Amino acid sequence: MTAPTIQGIRAAADRIAPHAKRTPVMTSRTFDQMTGATLFFKCENFQRVGAFKFRGACNAVFSLTDAEAARGVATHSSGNHAQALALAAQLRGIRAHIVMPQNAPDVKRAAVEAYGGIITLCEPTLEARESTTARIIEETGATLIHPYNDYRIIAGQATVALELHEEIDALDFVIAPVGGGGLLSGTALATAALRPNATVIGSEPTGADDAYRSLQEGAIVPSLNPKTIADGLLTSLGEKAFPIIRDHVREIVTVDDEAIVAAMRLVWERIKIIVEPSAAVPVAAALSGRVDLAGKRVGIILSGGNVDLTRLPWTP
Repeated sequence: MTAPTIQGIRAAADRIAPHAKRTPVMTSRTFDQMTGATLFFKCENFQRVGAFKFRGACNAVFSLTDAEAARGVATHSSGNHAQALALAAQLRGIRAHIVMPQNAPDVKRAAVEAYGGIITLCEPTLEARESTTARIIEETGATLIHPYNDYRIIAGQATVALELHEEIDALDFVIAPVGGGGLLSGTALATAALRPNATVIGSEPTGADDAYRSLQEGAIVPSLNPKTIADGLLTSLGEKAFPIIRDHVREIVTVDDEAIVAAMRLVWERIKIIVEPSAAVPVAAALSGRVDLAGKRVGIILSGGNVDLTRLPWTP
């Protein structure tokens, strides 16, 4: 397979339309005044399972042939992708095998189970996750649906930016967070096709800045012992996403955890919506002053809203 074209992205949009939500775009005079720009927030926190991940998982699952679907799907994840794949599989009426580390939060395990996912626990190491998933695939014939290193996933995530550009004309910038790179690469592809004069900016925590370093080096630099409150962005950049990001993303802006928490809280207070730390990263980047946004029209992708309300980062 090759990187998705705009035709492939539109096909993904049609494929997921019966299942995924077309999320709203919101504005805020407070944020406009703070940045000197006109900001448009694409609210994937209102997506099913509370995150953009459902788009990619849904596109991947509904791209399968009937013969492939009959054998089910498999992945390893303890985050939003696990829930997204479980729900997408449930909607198609097939099995979803989800490998999760033993230390995954109970609330995440419960969510996967609620969507019908079949959970297999393993040791909390990447090697254990991958080997356990490989064993399940060998035993069941299930299709691996990787959280980000899959062009079907990238095409699905690209529908976020597709919708944003369809609704908001003449954006000058689009800012998205980056972890594994599925969302940012999809955003870059859709923007290059629909608004080629717009600049795509990635945003990343300073404690997990492998995408920033990879863009500087011109090759993937794996993340080693990342530490950040934005737990959805801990993953190293994927090999399928990197060339797209290298070719279509101007820069990656890094922000520290203090700025991420401040942005998260400001979104709650001023826009009155719940976003998770990873979703606050592009907001923090816009507020940082590192990119001259004055007088510009800026799309910001709020990637999700899955927050443990008993552990808010600004409470003791």
